[in-house]
Amino acid sequence: MQRKAIALLSGGLDSTLAVKVLLEQGIAVEALNFTSPFCTCTGKNAGCKSEAVRVAEEFKIPIKVMNKGADYLEIIRNPKHGYGKGMNPCVDCRIYLLKKAKEYMEQSGADFVITGEVLGQRPMSQRRDTLRVIERESGLEGLLLRPLSAKHFNPTIPEQEGWVDRDKLLSISGRSRKEQFELAEELDVKNYPCPAGGCLLTELSFVGKIRDVFDHSDQLNLRDFRMLKLGRHFRIGRRTKVVMGRNEAENELLERAIQAGEAALRWKEGKSPLAAVMGESSPELLERAAQILLRYTKAEPGAAATIAVTCDGSESEFSTTNALDEAAVEALRL
Repeated sequence: MQRKAIALLSGGLDSTLAVKVLLEQGIAVEALNFTSPFCTCTGKNAGCKSEAVRVAEEFKIPIKVMNKGADYLEIIRNPKHGYGKGMNPCVDCRIYLLKKAKEYMEQSGADFVITGEVLGQRPMSQRRDTLRVIERESGLEGLLLRPLSAKHFNPTIPEQEGWVDRDKLLSISGRSRKEQFELAEELDVKNYPCPAGGCLLTELSFVGKIRDVFDHSDQLNLRDFRMLKLGRHFRIGRRTKVVMGRNEAENELLERAIQAGEAALRWKEGKSPLAAVMGESSPELLERAAQILLRYTKAEPGAAATIAVTCDGSESEFSTTNALDEAAVEALRL
């Protein structure tokens, strides 16, 4: 009887190798990939999802892409096991992913779960003690196999039962990826674009923006976190933020992201970026947003300006003055 494993597949080097090692042993593998507004590990407009799908297609294995939902945002807001250097709840994140994997394993009739985790590679989530916590709290004790570091741990049920040959598993540890590169060469694994991965939550320059969303949201919205990668951000009200496009591509993305009741502003008398006014709105807030917008145009300081407003498919305009100086605008910037 062929055994089946569910693999967490990011499309990066380690998870790709873990899948390949199991496929070489004749195990049937089905991949899970989780999308997040915070992934930064691949090229512009690509994302981890496309890399994971590419790897799955290359290996001829099925893949299911899942979105990390609002429940994941609540984990980021209040992680049981704390943060890393930024707002990255790495231990809680792994537990979350593996709980989802366990549910899918049971639904799909698979036997166990595999990951590309390497002992000692990441300082927060891949220490020996935290790996044990993750395994226990995910409910996968005995059924979580880490093929790249398996020989550093006690045999799992798949190894004990002979579903997997432990002698063909690895004993990789530490932060160097020399052994992974050698293994990739041996297994003819090529085109791995993000060996280390990346997460916006670890980037200190984004922590303020992320905290701002948590601090000013009654209900968390995945859209608000996706927008953190775009444009310049300004807080102008308790429930109102302005996001300013930096180029035409960002302007188009922002325009598509605007939700019901929110407004898009442009300066009518000249070339203008788009200012997306997200959240609650009022004439006073729209005027403040317009004055921020004018600082990124060639409107003369102190001059009157006409602002075009699009909201819920309707267009209107109003007049204001280019009255804010650079210091006043920067004081509002996140």
